[in-house]
Amino acid sequence: MQLFNTYSGRLEEFKPIEGNKVKMYVCGPTVYDNAHLGHARCYITWDVLYRYLKFRGYDVTYCRNVTDVDDKILKKAEKEHKTPQEVSQYWYKQFTKSMDKLNNLHPDIEPFATKTIGEMISMIKTLIEKGYAYESNGDVYFRVKKFGKYGSLSGQPIDKLEAGARIAVGEQKEDPLDFALWKKDEKFGYNSPWGVGRPGWHIECSAMNRKYLGKTIDIHAGGADLIFPHHENEIAQSECATGCKFVNYWLHNGFVTIDHEKMSKSLGNFLTIDDILKKYDANTIRLFILTNHYRMPVEFSPEALNSAQAGAKRLTNAKQTPIDESLDITKTPEYKAFCEAMDEDLNTSKALAVLFDLTTRANKGEKDAYTILYKLGTVLGFKFEKAKLSGDELKKAVETVSQALGQEFSTMDEILEYRKKARAEKNWEVADKIRVALDSIGIVLKDTPDGTKIEHK
Repeated sequence: MQLFNTYSGRLEEFKPIEGNKVKMYVCGPTVYDNAHLGHARCYITWDVLYRYLKFRGYDVTYCRNVTDVDDKILKKAEKEHKTPQEVSQYWYKQFTKSMDKLNNLHPDIEPFATKTIGEMISMIKTLIEKGYAYESNGDVYFRVKKFGKYGSLSGQPIDKLEAGARIAVGEQKEDPLDFALWKKDEKFGYNSPWGVGRPGWHIECSAMNRKYLGKTIDIHAGGADLIFPHHENEIAQSECATGCKFVNYWLHNGFVTIDHEKMSKSLGNFLTIDDILKKYDANTIRLFILTNHYRMPVEFSPEALNSAQAGAKRLTNAKQTPIDESLDITKTPEYKAFCEAMDEDLNTSKALAVLFDLTTRANKGEKDAYTILYKLGTVLGFKFEKAKLSGDELKKAVETVSQALGQEFSTMDEILEYRKKARAEKNWEVADKIRVALDSIGIVLKDTPDGTKIEHK
């Protein structure tokens, strides 16, 4: 399996530190608002990596942190007259619900920054003792120039960084490049050897990594926007504190863009996951994201999501047969083709081509095709229950039937009841008109012992 390591700037063969055990850390959310499509891209990407590594037999420990102490959280708490804990707990629950709706697996470990303050203080004390950090009026800063490899991850030489470095009002640094490990904060702070304060953002991930995964880990992943300064600073403080290499493989996903600009809360051009899920299902969002290579930007457009919706329906509407649990798919050519694609730096678009080929063959009634489709599709996180019709689709269905019968209906339930009555009276013409009208917009009616169900074709 080859993965693109941001640190080396090239594809590298993936070899875990210890046998088949994989320690994987992903930078998690700062919980102060709704998660958006950019977050969906990040966490679906690393969910797929997690699923695939487990599928290939690795023993994976997936750690994804929660930043619940941060300037944005404090600002929101003050604005809403709440405690920071009330804000972070509420938005953490909303984030978890959004991830569940997207069918993302839960991480094995999900540490909160506020529960790891002691480990952060301990790491900062070590950095001060080693001469890599210094206290200044209640703040603590890291001496960037003492770490000779600084800038290696982002490929930015120190002289270039110096040219853009500035000291903000209130900061008392030895050098403009130095970054905060601890910030004085007498209102929302925690006790420390340097007075009441709170940790800098970067030290949080370093401390949680070390506590839950160890000094050196296999994979550290996140969005490309975290390469500098967040991940650059993590490397500096972690390696100086432990004297060990911090991460073997740095992986970064590209942005979701709108009009070729990164989707973000700061730009105000974001679409929340919950809003998108009102119109599209999780399979559609997943397919939209996985059609593109994870390192490339993805341009959002209604057309792209509509295309993904059609593809997702094609997968989930494949002719279903009972899953043959006894089938060893590792001996099939489809398994080989799927794994070759995924081993090529998670080439999900090639892996999807395997799934669509299996869909075609399942629809033709080919033996084992649906079982293989189901087993490989779940590795990419797809659900194979028949997708429910969206609110917009139900509205269109009601309008179409009303027009076909020349009669006003308000809901789909009302139409189904009207059809049931027509069938009981052997009025096949009316029942048929309803079926044909729905068929024209890609909806089928299925009469079952439990009642009539409406599904996509």
